[in-house]
Amino acid sequence: MDSSTNSPLITVERDGHVLLIGLNRPEKRNAADFRMITELATAYGELERDPELRAGFVFAHGEHFTAGLDLADVGPRIGPDGLDLVPGGGMNPWQVGGTQLSKPVVMAVQGTCLTLGIELILASDITVAADSTTFGQIEVSRGILPFGGATIRLPRAVGWGNAMRWILTGDQFDAAEAHRIGLVQEVVPHGTQYERGLELAQRVASQAPLAVQAALASARLAVREGDAAAEAGLQPALVKLAASEDSRIGMHAFLSRRPAEFVGR
Repeated sequence: MDSSTNSPLITVERDGHVLLIGLNRPEKRNAADFRMITELATAYGELERDPELRAGFVFAHGEHFTAGLDLADVGPRIGPDGLDLVPGGGMNPWQVGGTQLSKPVVMAVQGTCLTLGIELILASDITVAADSTTFGQIEVSRGILPFGGATIRLPRAVGWGNAMRWILTGDQFDAAEAHRIGLVQEVVPHGTQYERGLELAQRVASQAPLAVQAALASARLAVREGDAAAEAGLQPALVKLAASEDSRIGMHAFLSRRPAEFVGR
């Protein structure tokens, strides 16, 4: 399933309202060559466009999440303006092109998780790590800088000192440290990360999708533009959601003490 074959380097499968997106180059420790990146961007575009999809779940086939960028394949493609990674209809999985995914993404990682793997975590919303996972933001050891968002998001996510400790040294760290600094939200025994991650993705997808997307958008607005911008949007968003069919379904479920089955309207 290497890039020399026609087999997909990203598997895409639907599980109800969740899109399962799998890194599928296990014989290369899921190192991301150019084709894998473009296939991943295409999958993210599908998640964004399809109204039936409410959440994404990103995982990896094999023992490792990703060994990072396949520099031998991708390096020569760096031109005067950088890298053009996103095909038509796709979306940058690292969301550093000015466009944000409107739906939440849950991730499950194991084994090796280097460079762009950490940056995928930072661009997602909830991450479960196997206790086997080893992380590394090692770009400075290769003569480049992290260009998938780590310099922007890691200091915000884990604090300046923690971020610089790992970005500037290129040292690797374990799952316990990733959990301590807040990079991942749960650490589970190796081999159970997929089931736990999918469970969380399905839990998110069972909630009112318009409300989930509005909450996500509000939180991201606060991060990108500050508290005042997010505060100004809270009441208008509440009014819009209160008029939705899902709001009525949620209220009926509360009163009848039955699970809600939301429709996304």
